[in-house]
Amino acid sequence: MVSCEKCGIQLPEAAKYCPRCGKSAGKTIIEEFEVTSDELVKRIKEILGEGNATRIVVENEQGKTLLEIPVTIGLVGVLLAPWLAALGAVAAIATKCRIRVEKQT
Repeated sequence: MVSCEKCGIQLPEAAKYCPRCGKSAGKTIIEEFEVTSDELVKRIKEILGEGNATRIVVENEQGKTLLEIPVTIGLVGVLLAPWLAALGAVAAIATKCRIRVEKQT
């Protein structure tokens, strides 16, 4: 049997989430992209359009986190607008950014 990475209980075979703590039982895949500030908002919109990201982190060239976006299934329209505005501000101060995208399998 598989154990939960967070709380350690044994999970049923077909479990997608831990029944105790709610952590996903799938594996996390992390993809990284280097983009210029001009491409930042466009690339984030593409990632969100794919629909399988669970978290997006934008870092500057030195690796400092500038913005962290928790992505949920219901994140659309009005809820997305403040994040895109914040991305515009990040793009204005950074020349190159690294986008780290976490996906659950």
